[in-house]
Amino acid sequence: MTSTEVIISEKNLILETGLLAKQADGSVVARYGDTMVLATAVANKATVEGKDFFPLTIDYIEKAYSAGKIPGGFLKREGRLSEKEVLTSRLIDRPIRPLFKKGFNSETQGMVSVLSYGDENIADILGITAISAALLISDIPFEDAVAAVRVGRFAPNAPNAGEAGDIERAGKIVINPCFEDMALLDLTLVVAGTAEAVTMVEGGGLEVPEDVLITAIDRAHEEIKKIIGAENLLREKVGKPKRAVAEVKENEALAASVKDLCVEKMRDSIRIPDKLKRQKTLDGILEETIKQLTATDPEVNAREIAKLFEHLEQELVRTSIMNDGIRADGRGADEIRKIDCHLNLLPRAHGSALFVRGETQALVAVTLGTSHDEQRVDSLDGDTYRSFMLHYNFPPFSVGEVKPLRSPGRREIGHGALAERSIKSVLPGADVFPYTIRIVSDILESNGSSSMASVCGATLALMDAGVPIKAPVAGIAMGLIKEGEKVVVLTDILGLEDHFGDMDFKVSGTKEGITAFQMDVKIKGVSREVMVGALEKARLGRLHILGKIGEAISEPRAELSKNAPRIFQMKIRADKIKDVIGSGGKVIKGIIEQTGVKIDINDEGIVTIASSDEASLAKARAIVEGIVEDAQIGRIYKGKVKKIMDFGAFVEILPGTDGLLHISQISDKRVNKVTDELKEDDEVMVKVIEIDRAGKIKLSRKEAMKDAAKQSET
Repeated sequence: MTSTEVIISEKNLILETGLLAKQADGSVVARYGDTMVLATAVANKATVEGKDFFPLTIDYIEKAYSAGKIPGGFLKREGRLSEKEVLTSRLIDRPIRPLFKKGFNSETQGMVSVLSYGDENIADILGITAISAALLISDIPFEDAVAAVRVGRFAPNAPNAGEAGDIERAGKIVINPCFEDMALLDLTLVVAGTAEAVTMVEGGGLEVPEDVLITAIDRAHEEIKKIIGAENLLREKVGKPKRAVAEVKENEALAASVKDLCVEKMRDSIRIPDKLKRQKTLDGILEETIKQLTATDPEVNAREIAKLFEHLEQELVRTSIMNDGIRADGRGADEIRKIDCHLNLLPRAHGSALFVRGETQALVAVTLGTSHDEQRVDSLDGDTYRSFMLHYNFPPFSVGEVKPLRSPGRREIGHGALAERSIKSVLPGADVFPYTIRIVSDILESNGSSSMASVCGATLALMDAGVPIKAPVAGIAMGLIKEGEKVVVLTDILGLEDHFGDMDFKVSGTKEGITAFQMDVKIKGVSREVMVGALEKARLGRLHILGKIGEAISEPRAELSKNAPRIFQMKIRADKIKDVIGSGGKVIKGIIEQTGVKIDINDEGIVTIASSDEASLAKARAIVEGIVEDAQIGRIYKGKVKKIMDFGAFVEILPGTDGLLHISQISDKRVNKVTDELKEDDEVMVKVIEIDRAGKIKLSRKEAMKDAAKQSET
């Protein structure tokens, strides 16, 4: 077994190989504290002729035994990937994918398995480093080491760290924060990169300024360089020779023919503003080109012509931007497409909005529920509950395609998670707004940054629903075209610019700062200066969009939708919880049957009553308040006789609360036998005349009758 190690944030990060999974092309175990992940990489030995894409699959798998758990559910074994595993698989894939040698097209699979799950909060991040190391030591043509860390900043009001005498952590940057520290952070990022540059960033914050984000990324890159040193040392010790990859040779004669036939027509066509019209025109040019060239030479491959045609299109799009300053739809580099906001489109939804930016449409609906609607999540960290969910759907008709409908794919899950992170920090706390919130964004048209359109639509729909968010949030996607030393940053990119560009850079936030951030780079990295400039342009774009949102709706509606459930909360004493629930749940079930409401009581005595009918809610509230109410001396109650004794009767004046009505207090006349005046289940008006230290209640019907007589006289 061979290993290397490096100290990161006062803990050893160890990379080992040679013991586990030795038949894989590359296999590395990464350890950090009690956390261990096994990364394996395997690529088919044969290359496929004519394949013009790289079939790479990355899977991150959490083993329940790694945390000493047995999986929940019926099957009791790991099955389909959870949402967290899907998101982590994407997280690992994105910085790895651009670093394979061009022309390599063998089917490749990387797997990261969590073998031991410690308290370090790093299994997902460790996966990026481990798979990079596994690829480096394999014969797979992976060209450059990549590593990752999680970086955060303690909020300015964070408490002092640890024992007395420790320095304050407030405002400090921390690398690989543990689970306990996560709640104290106002910024959390996953940063991945090579030794030369940052290649991926993903995370969110509590409206943090752009300069704080840059500082955190810089700090993370310092640690990334150390980890890459350990990876390269492992490669020096045990690395295999890389497979030869045939140089991709373009058919220069055919490329020249395609260019001669197409270039002039394409120059005009790529600047057609309408996406469908532009694509239809380009498809027509390609079809005509294939006809002409195959008629001249029947051996010419139509697929190769299409590939060369796409290369030419990419060259013309990039050249138009770089040299002429003209984008595909005629905009300037910093120009944002026309924005339209429509509210309250769906009569039965609790809140709805349509956000339109250019040829991208997001129809967003908000549904409000109770704690019964929370999502239970079974994870290695234990069972947790989600009271906020944002789900993103991308139907094929949104881009004019026909595809079978399946369960949400990795892209949909990833885009939904980004939009959810963007919105989450501005939602009100449960003490202010005790609702479960589900947002659904259906993309009806797409031509660039539908995830950021979902963020904007979610803000509009939340305010339309009357959810008291702390501030509106908007999102914008930035792009990059880089040729040599010349760089152009594009604001509000089109799908075409995303496809042919070098960077996809999404930023969402409020007027005050950033709430979510995601950057992916197709080249080997971007400089700090480019990132700073792109962030400033994104800030200006975000402010512009927030202005448009403000024109449509400036603040949340004062009232919830009539279709939304009403929720009432009250706190009761712990000893009253059993009274509200009743034996075997009899009391609470009875309230639900009488009123049709939903009721939930937690261990702290918080009673939550929910109903879409205000009258039903008021009725249930009155019943619960009656149950938990304490008897008061001097107050008159309408009680029910529960038990007759020789010396008096026990009368229930409140649910679960009885008092003694002594025979001497039944009437102002002499009573020989209690049964002469009362029988069980009689309802009588009684007055509380005494409550002793033990809580025993003494009642008087005689006094209640006197008070009633006096009141009638007045």
